[in-house]
Amino acid sequence: MSRRNTAKKREIKTDPIYNSKLITMLTVRVLKNGKKNLAQKIIYKALEIIKEKTQNDPLEILEKAIRNATPLVEVKARRIGGSTYQVPMEVRAYRGTNLALKWISKFASSRNGNNMSLKLANEIIDSSKESGQTIRKKEETHRMAEANKAFAHYRY
Repeated sequence: MSRRNTAKKREIKTDPIYNSKLITMLTVRVLKNGKKNLAQKIIYKALEIIKEKTQNDPLEILEKAIRNATPLVEVKARRIGGSTYQVPMEVRAYRGTNLALKWISKFASSRNGNNMSLKLANEIIDSSKESGQTIRKKEETHRMAEANKAFAHYRY
């Protein structure tokens, strides 16, 4: 962390087709080896699959999935007097969205099957229905924060 000044937030550009910042953020999470074009193709194909399966607007389903997967609290390690405590902290909106997107892309890639766009579509649909690995991760994070509520007074 720099002692001189803080890093400035970069402006996120919207994607060319849906004109959404969320899709651009998801593209960065799916991105591998700098192949942004391939990542965008995967995401657009996944959104088409979502549209076919649910007969609804895929952007609304993606937003609902992210809203369902966004954690409200998380635990951070804090070292006090030689011992480390897991201190529950509230998650700011931007970080919560980033965590949700990270979990969705991570658990989509870990699903079995060989088509990434299909796996991503299924994970997004599951998250919008409040099931799947992403929601389980969110609930696990909340449980950890609840279990360590006694150390909440160590917040910084």
